[in-house]
Amino acid sequence: MTRSNPPSGLWKPTHLERLYYGPSSVHDNLVSCLPSSSSKAFIITGSSLATKTPLIQQVEKLLTSKHHAGTFSNIKQHAPVAQLDEATDAVQKDSSIDTIISIGGGSPIDSAKAISYRTHEKSNKYLYHIAIPTTLSAAECTMGAGYTAADGKKTGVGGPELVPNVIIYDAKFALETPQRLWLSTGIRSLDHAVELLYHPKAAEAPAKSLVLSAIEGLFTYLPKSKAEPKNEDYITRLQLASFNSLFPIGLDMGGGLGLSHAMGYALGSPYGIPHGITSCISLAGVVRLKAENPEDAAQVARALPYIGQSKSGDDKKDALKVADAIEKLVKDLGLESRLKDYNVGSDQVSVVAKTATKSESGPLYDGVAKIVESKL
Repeated sequence: MTRSNPPSGLWKPTHLERLYYGPSSVHDNLVSCLPSSSSKAFIITGSSLATKTPLIQQVEKLLTSKHHAGTFSNIKQHAPVAQLDEATDAVQKDSSIDTIISIGGGSPIDSAKAISYRTHEKSNKYLYHIAIPTTLSAAECTMGAGYTAADGKKTGVGGPELVPNVIIYDAKFALETPQRLWLSTGIRSLDHAVELLYHPKAAEAPAKSLVLSAIEGLFTYLPKSKAEPKNEDYITRLQLASFNSLFPIGLDMGGGLGLSHAMGYALGSPYGIPHGITSCISLAGVVRLKAENPEDAAQVARALPYIGQSKSGDDKKDALKVADAIEKLVKDLGLESRLKDYNVGSDQVSVVAKTATKSESGPLYDGVAKIVESKL
């Protein structure tokens, strides 16, 4: 087990081939990332990036008609299955397409993974995936692809082959991201990192070393990025912190990340709440719950020196300090949110608690219900 003393464990890396980062890295590297000189690529993105920024046109121009097979720009928040179906049909009509390029946040990236999965089901081949993230959600780091079914519930597919082959973090692309979305997805990355600390299957190396680095980077650079949103150095450092928050999950985890993420799925697509905001709502409260468990508290307490505070030696008190620091960071970034702003009333407390805990009573159910009530 990874929590044994001395530690032992296993970490299985993904098939990620390249990670480019820095301003203009899309311009400098995109074409060379294609799997062959004759590759045809299909772009998956959202309408805002396609219509309100020059980014998609820039990528299409880089690809030229030689490599650009088409663009689907109607992926919506939480990746509704209707748009996913449309995009999949568009890709499957052209058998020459061997590459998919996702540009945007978690919804386009997850949609591209799901399209690759569906393509394999039909033709027994996965698409080569190049991810160009414009948020800090870190969807590009995992083998899971979440989308919203017709009944409004989040579902998904997964497998090692769905991990993107190439990730390009380009600060100039992130410059186009609205600040609230940018900062809130930074808290989503913090959610990944904190939950990996106490995840029972998270490997000590390199996972926990990397997520501690991610926590330090996010606490350091999110406030700086809020103050100077056009600073490309801060953007790049946050992109790398986002990568460190979730790439260490590797291939040997299984199941969900943790309770805060379970709450995020219970609150996200059913109520139309962005996942960055669900993390702002849930994470500090979940950490306070985790502080009641000695093993979890000890793991959370490890973060304290990385956020500029000294450990007292009392794991529970130190874990509660981490929760307080998370709450303060959310407030300082202007991301405090109430569920009533998303039309979530007191009648939904039991629904959310049941969905998040997969139970109808007990200490965990009560704890989640209490968090939800406090955020109404």
